[in-house]
Amino acid sequence: MTDRKRPVETQVPPTHRMHPGDEAPPGTPGTGEGLCPICQGSGRLNGDRCESCGGTGRVIQGIGGA
Repeated sequence: MTDRKRPVETQVPPTHRMHPGDEAPPGTPGTGEGLCPICQGSGRLNGDRCESCGGTGRVIQGIGGA
């Protein structure tokens, strides 16, 4: 039995999983971190962890462009 793993370029470290508010995976060219528009960067919403950013207060979003 062979141990098939995803190619390195498609592996996302467990701490860098996408959250619902992310527009793209971390490290995607043309993206960067921004404050979560739902919790305004606090990571909390109504006393609970913000689901949009996963409690980090940051989301990955597109930058620049025309």
